[in-house]
Amino acid sequence: MIVTLDDFIKEYTNIKEMGWIKTHRQGPTGIGKTLEDLLGIPENNLDQPDFGEYELKSCRIDSQSMLTMFTRAPQPAKSNTYLREKYGYSSSAYDNEEKVLHSTLSANRFTPIANTGNMLKIRCESDGIYIESQDMVENVFWSKDALKKCFEKKYKNKFVYAKALSRNSGALEEFHFIEAYEVSGFDYKAFINLLENGKIYVDLRIGQYHSGKNKGKTHDHGTGFRIRESDQHLLFKTQNKIV
Repeated sequence: MIVTLDDFIKEYTNIKEMGWIKTHRQGPTGIGKTLEDLLGIPENNLDQPDFGEYELKSCRIDSQSMLTMFTRAPQPAKSNTYLREKYGYSSSAYDNEEKVLHSTLSANRFTPIANTGNMLKIRCESDGIYIESQDMVENVFWSKDALKKCFEKKYKNKFVYAKALSRNSGALEEFHFIEAYEVSGFDYKAFINLLENGKIYVDLRIGQYHSGKNKGKTHDHGTGFRIRESDQHLLFKTQNKIV
């Protein structure tokens, strides 16, 4: 059982020398499960470190898989309803004419919204990020402080990021773990830089209630901030290569 960072470095170095290792679980979570098994870390979904003061993360090098960093509704209050009514579209998933707004936005280009003729993107400002249409910058935003709090709540521990090469797929996937980094401290400047370069996406998931007293009213499914798993370590100020 590993307890300290030195323990991890010793065991991970041994795993690196093993070469290609068959996945212990099929699918996206296979890499994490495999590494945890090899290190003797029991699988859990608790909000606590995996060993010592560290949470363990792993990723496939050059993976295009996306991870949700956190979810956060925009400010001010009722912004989701405003966006849905102004930019949304009718959906066959509902038996009424009320609108929904499902779209993935980035800061480096406008995204067309269904067949509405509207386009939206993310605009970065010094105090936070805003939603911009082809006509105007909306007063719909996520403040710098709110984003920082969301990130630090989700990523409050220190982290070790393990990186592996991957080959084959499904139950035949294999990993070669080759390096690891100690990372900590949310870097807001890096967050904005990644956003401006189209490496962070904002998923608007604004629907409506299907039934009950709120039928037809806005249902926030959680606006998600997403990043490729191979880029996630770039969000941290401290990045020390340990293996």
